[in-house]
Amino acid sequence: METTRHTKFRAWALLSLAAAFVLPAGPALAQSYPSRPVTLVVPQAAGGTNDIVGRLVGQKLGEVMNNASVVVDNRPGAGGNIGTQLVAKGPKDGYTLLMTISSSQAINPALYKNPGFDPEKDFKPVGLVGAVPNVLLVNPSFPAKNLAEFLKLARAKGANYQYASAGNGTLNHLLGEMLNSMAGISMQHVPYKGVAPALNDVLGGQLPIVFASLPSALPHIKAGKLRALAVSGEKRSPVLPDVPTIAEAVPGYNGTLWIGLFAPAGVPADVLATLQDATRKALASKDLRDKLDQQGVEIAAPTTPEQFSALLHDDLAKWARIVKASGAAVD
Repeated sequence: METTRHTKFRAWALLSLAAAFVLPAGPALAQSYPSRPVTLVVPQAAGGTNDIVGRLVGQKLGEVMNNASVVVDNRPGAGGNIGTQLVAKGPKDGYTLLMTISSSQAINPALYKNPGFDPEKDFKPVGLVGAVPNVLLVNPSFPAKNLAEFLKLARAKGANYQYASAGNGTLNHLLGEMLNSMAGISMQHVPYKGVAPALNDVLGGQLPIVFASLPSALPHIKAGKLRALAVSGEKRSPVLPDVPTIAEAVPGYNGTLWIGLFAPAGVPADVLATLQDATRKALASKDLRDKLDQQGVEIAAPTTPEQFSALLHDDLAKWARIVKASGAAVD
């Protein structure tokens, strides 16, 4: 009888030990993340600012997370709504994330009757990367050499200039509408499917004017293929110190793009914490900061998820007012 009891006890002990390895505790699960490739959905076309920044951040994020594989997946369309919807309605396991920009996350809810997602309820903030100004650019053949000359031409009787943007609902679309309203001009908007094709047509002379984010426009400016007339932010960019702000000629004008990483709401708390910590470490690395700085990205000061949430909340209200005042809308 004793031998039988001893045998049963030993068998129970071995089963318990095996179970401990098969069913690890919560912290151990968090430590195993990520165990497969992580996808960063970029809801804009390749070649734009968010794509450039997303690839730089994704590479460093993967290094920080024990050389994990982080893959960028471009899902452009509807001003960023298509890719954003994909993440909002996708799996909540931390393997599908959203690298997005303020025009999609903070402006689209005011521009579209139904963008297909709730920017606050459907997402959890992971990390704020930084901000970039847009640049008012013209083809070198355009007669205006500076912002003052541009506004004079645009205000002239019968002026009917067209400007390109990355698409309906994008920030550079809205920047043009804001300039029309605040400067008393009437440029016609021509939307493209991404900033790259918009830039290509202005480079080729098919259209004279484009608003583009600084990282996507900088190589063309440096090569002399596009002329930078003004930047959209509150202050001049260190990368283009001789280029004025639009606000220097049109007081009160301001439109800066921020870039940030989000996870879908419902992601496990421990996985979210791992992502937030890894993003903080990635953004603190000198090599990533140097690369972002070279692209004209104004790197954000260390920001908590709560502060990022507050920024999004405030921007939703701010852009709703601006969209209403400008009359811009996308069906």
